[in-house]
Amino acid sequence: MVQQARAARTRQLLMRAAAQTFAEEGFVAASLSTISSRAGVSSGALHFHFESKQVLARAVEETAARAISRITRQAEASDVSLLQRLVDATHALMHSLEADVVVRAGFELAGTTPRRSEALDLRGQWQHWVEQLLVAAAAKGELADGIGPEEACAAVLAATVGFEVLGSTDPRWVARSTLRHYWEFMLPRLAPEDTLPALVPCGTAPAPAPACPGAGAVSVCPHPQETD
Repeated sequence: MVQQARAARTRQLLMRAAAQTFAEEGFVAASLSTISSRAGVSSGALHFHFESKQVLARAVEETAARAISRITRQAEASDVSLLQRLVDATHALMHSLEADVVVRAGFELAGTTPRRSEALDLRGQWQHWVEQLLVAAAAKGELADGIGPEEACAAVLAATVGFEVLGSTDPRWVARSTLRHYWEFMLPRLAPEDTLPALVPCGTAPAPAPACPGAGAVSVCPHPQETD
């Protein structure tokens, strides 16, 4: 049991060191010697757990994909409206990108030219879930008149994927305040007017900053400790 726990810890150290290296240097420039040194393990231990840089990158991508699945499952299990689930999931995704280098590196690897043919399509995974949710929202009458799920999906994807890409060099793009401002702008265009007071643009889930009130005007979502 002790040996298994040590092996699992070493594997996690290597994967996190790889993610940090991929995020900083890119897949091509990242070297296994840098990754093993950063993890504080020997090159032999690295090759015992991961036979190549490609295998290591795949492990990072798979971990990021599982993080996306957890985020979407948690949103689906919520008892709030479908649009609020979407808002909450986008906040959870941006927080993961901000706080977890493995998730951040997983997305960046998907856009790396040498890995495009073999990388997991994390953005496609996110797109599929957003599309399904907005189709369901349209069927339940949760979208404003004249707004179809296709155009709503395009607007949400353009923003969230754009924030993800820009956030790789400037964390302000994945900050809670940035996404809150986006939803304050977007929700009045997506949702029927009579549903707006119940929608919370800063999300309903607990966050590092104090949670905002559960209901109220869509344009008011105070976070006393948050700065814009």
